[in-house]
Amino acid sequence: MHRATKIVATIGPASSTPEILLQMIHAGMDVVRLNFSHGTADDHRQRAEFVREAARQAGREVAIMADLQGPKIRVGKFDNGRTTLLAGNTFILDADCELGNDERVGLDYKDLPRDLKPGDVLLLNDGLIVLNVQRVIGNEIHTVVKIGGELSNNKGINRQGGGLSAPALTAKDMEDIRTAMSLGVDFIAVSFPKNATDMEMARQLANIAGAPYGIKPKMIAKIERAEAIPALQGILDASDGIMVARGDLAVEVGNAAVPALQKRMIRMARESNKFVITATQMMESMIHAPVPTRAEVSDVANAVLDGTDAVMLSAESAAGKYPVQTIETMAAICVEAEKSEQSELDKDFLDRTFTRIDQSIAMGALFTAYHLGAKAIVALTESGSTALWMSRHWSHVPIFALTPRVGSERAMALYRNVTSLHLDTNTDRDIALQQALETVVGKGYASRGDMVVLTVGEPMGQAGGTNTLKIVRVGEPY
Repeated sequence: MHRATKIVATIGPASSTPEILLQMIHAGMDVVRLNFSHGTADDHRQRAEFVREAARQAGREVAIMADLQGPKIRVGKFDNGRTTLLAGNTFILDADCELGNDERVGLDYKDLPRDLKPGDVLLLNDGLIVLNVQRVIGNEIHTVVKIGGELSNNKGINRQGGGLSAPALTAKDMEDIRTAMSLGVDFIAVSFPKNATDMEMARQLANIAGAPYGIKPKMIAKIERAEAIPALQGILDASDGIMVARGDLAVEVGNAAVPALQKRMIRMARESNKFVITATQMMESMIHAPVPTRAEVSDVANAVLDGTDAVMLSAESAAGKYPVQTIETMAAICVEAEKSEQSELDKDFLDRTFTRIDQSIAMGALFTAYHLGAKAIVALTESGSTALWMSRHWSHVPIFALTPRVGSERAMALYRNVTSLHLDTNTDRDIALQQALETVVGKGYASRGDMVVLTVGEPMGQAGGTNTLKIVRVGEPY
């Protein structure tokens, strides 16, 4: 069954062998996420090699995303590894403290006291612990515990409402970008960007680091800071896609605000011709259980119905007991949700204007295929832009993008309703179209008598050159 929504899966201790990775690809994994918050450069290099080998065995390209740690603001370590905070008691966050105890703990972000004032609310350990700031004395933040609980080493800190000044790219991130480019990753996910400038700086660093390898990765902005919300359009314009990172975002803006923000972000991304990933706790219970909760099924399905390009697994596939089964389950949910999705293609095209020839051809192919009941759209593309534009609108007609560029093939692994395939370079348009049709038929995506809509550019081999639309019926004279 054709699945339009893509699956991003984080790999880690539970999923780092070639055998498991191959099973995950067969189960439906489209993009591998390497979480640079954990592991060494050698760990990531080994995993990237295993992914490429497993993809080769599976006979299809799988993209790799490097997810940067970013300025995760954390408490330091305790002499006993943890303490228990009781509501009503005082507790000190001390930038000068080496080892914490029941009264105070250190900070890995030494400038935090400069960002705070009395009355601020701090949320620790993903919001499970709440501290009210009473006063700031030098490098000490004196607080009163509002909601207590166990606090252990290196747990995260957020300020309610956002506003912390930590830069989006740390020294570690800059080094990790260089490592990621040496691994040939296809996407860089930037944690905690506040504005377009953060993304522009990350792209510049990635392009410089990727130049010796001939790589320009697609840049993904993880939306997880409160101040990123009013700057969202600018961030979208500076990025290739965004991730709805619901964990830290929920801590900063409140859990109740996230569902509406998710819908808004997905809508804005699609309107801006950018891709979007929905992430965090989508199948959380499957870390330990072989089946998801009903709420998790609804969560994944609703993200699909919102129009997300991809849904993402974190600990479920990196450290869970059932990485392969989780992907299979998620894929089944996506397929079922897509069946009920209503196409509003005609409404989408009202009052739309296109100034580019290639974009006009893409929209014309989509409209024609939808109204003629075509079995597939086949786009011959260099950069993948034609497929991206088509994928911003839902039509129930599968899009097959054929490209001679491996980088483009992997980039399209994140585009909704796009299946990317490799096509050997050919400068003769008719021969290339025939080969494209044979590829799609040979893989079982279309059969004799099916109507197929084809797009191509002349002269061939130029990015942005799509200028031809052709309608054919499989098996009839070409």
